Amino acid sequence: MAIISSKQPAANAEQPPKEKKKKSPKSVPQPANPTQLASVVEPEILQAETNNPEEKIQEESLRPSSLQEYIGQKDLKGVLDIAIQAAKVRQESLDHLLLYGPPGLGKTTLALILATEMGVNCKITAAPALQGPRDILGILMRLQPGDILFIDEIHRLPRITEEILYPAMEDFRLDITQGKEATAKIRSIPLPKFTLVGATTKVGSLTSPLRDRFGLVQKLRFYEVDELTLIVQRTAEILHTAITPEGAAEIARRARGTPRIANRLLKRVRDYAQVKACDLIDAEIASTAMEIYNVDPLGLDWVDRLLLTTMAEQFNGGPVGLEALAASTGEDRQTIESVYEPYLLQIGYLHRTPRGRVVTAAARKHLGLKGANDGGEQLSLLEKG
Repeated sequence: MAIISSKQPAANAEQPPKEKKKKSPKSVPQPANPTQLASVVEPEILQAETNNPEEKIQEESLRPSSLQEYIGQKDLKGVLDIAIQAAKVRQESLDHLLLYGPPGLGKTTLALILATEMGVNCKITAAPALQGPRDILGILMRLQPGDILFIDEIHRLPRITEEILYPAMEDFRLDITQGKEATAKIRSIPLPKFTLVGATTKVGSLTSPLRDRFGLVQKLRFYEVDELTLIVQRTAEILHTAITPEGAAEIARRARGTPRIANRLLKRVRDYAQVKACDLIDAEIASTAMEIYNVDPLGLDWVDRLLLTTMAEQFNGGPVGLEALAASTGEDRQTIESVYEPYLLQIGYLHRTPRGRVVTAAARKHLGLKGANDGGEQLSLLEKG
């Protein structure tokens, strides 16, 4: 079938078109077996590009490049420092590492730091992108000795992909099945020794065979205000933004114990300061900017306050089920459970009971609400009955 370009209309429709040699597109060579297939296609997740190179460079510059620059997680840093030094003495790759904890605490940053400290490359991907065997095979067969493979949200790995990782992690080999049924053969391909760093927010969702193959399993905790203050000051210096220690502390208190949120709030305060022509961000400027963005001194946004107020006023403080709370507020059930609840539980504004969620007295005091606390009235009525 002839293809006519829309940029070159025919001058005379009655004249037969001149024959032109068709340039056949360059085709990817077809592999003879699945092992060659893995080496032909590079997963797109490793080739992602940004529309703004300057923004990408700025975002990457915010990440510390060494354990010495990394702020917070003192115990974890000590464990990793010992592992790095021991691996260097033995001239081996690091043991496989599983990092778990809430999002935004620095799991990806730690993987990049490990690669820098060991002097190797770090391949970054996410479990949802590894849907088929070809995706993971293409990555594993391109690894160099000692390289680090970072898989984010590793608990979402498909079953078939996870099973390919078992021999790769334990024996550094790939088991490829060639042929079908009676003619099927299993071919083992050796892999260079590498380090798999897995990150997850739901460590309980990992299967036991996968979790047991990690030599190090470490949890990232929420950050203290003083640690976040140092992070805000460091980020402000990188962004060429003048800020006082009091202004940094004001932002840090509202960051919910998470560096990612602290950096995000700092950028919003910087926007406000530039629009208002303020050369220096102090506590007053930071506080005023946060009020515009509906972030209170404890880091609660309007959704947090909506959840607590709904429970206190419509359900008399609780207990209330998650489904009822989601329907009353219009928020997604999973979003409430994974995004908002952890911080409210951490600061003691919410309790989980077998009968449902309960608002605490501290939450009522913070919101200026009166009434029953912790579901006390309902429980006392049940006890009297």
